[in-house]
Amino acid sequence: MTVAAEYALQIKRSTDPTDTFGRSDSTPVSYSIDDVEKLIRTTSLSPLTFADVLDHLRTLKDDPACSGRLDVLLDVSDADSLPAATQLGAVATELAGVRAKVQFGNCAVVAPRNAMFGMMRMFEVLAARYFDAIQVFRSSAEAEAWLVAQCETGGAR
Repeated sequence: MTVAAEYALQIKRSTDPTDTFGRSDSTPVSYSIDDVEKLIRTTSLSPLTFADVLDHLRTLKDDPACSGRLDVLLDVSDADSLPAATQLGAVATELAGVRAKVQFGNCAVVAPRNAMFGMMRMFEVLAARYFDAIQVFRSSAEAEAWLVAQCETGGAR
């Protein structure tokens, strides 16, 4: 499938926020907080809606373990619906509410597919003010290596 065809298919899928793409048996956003690494590991799966993303951020805001200074590893490898640009802006704004409770350090985003990679680059720009540094990667290994390197160069975890 060409990049243009992939993008067109994902845009079509993302226009209906209630569309579950035939799956309703999984939690679309899951996370864990590693107290030792000071890291939030978030994974987004399909089906994923805009409401799921906002619910995740509200859950983080209410989670007592989500406090202090934490880095973020966000993996959207398995999410198959693209967010709209306006939704990315709203998510970035919602981060401000979470920041009232936790200080975000560095954020590494994993997005191997072309269209999602491009949208996450847009998110990188919109959300940059909420993180010490944010960068999008094609693989988990690259993202994790970058987080480690950030810590070694002064962006402590």
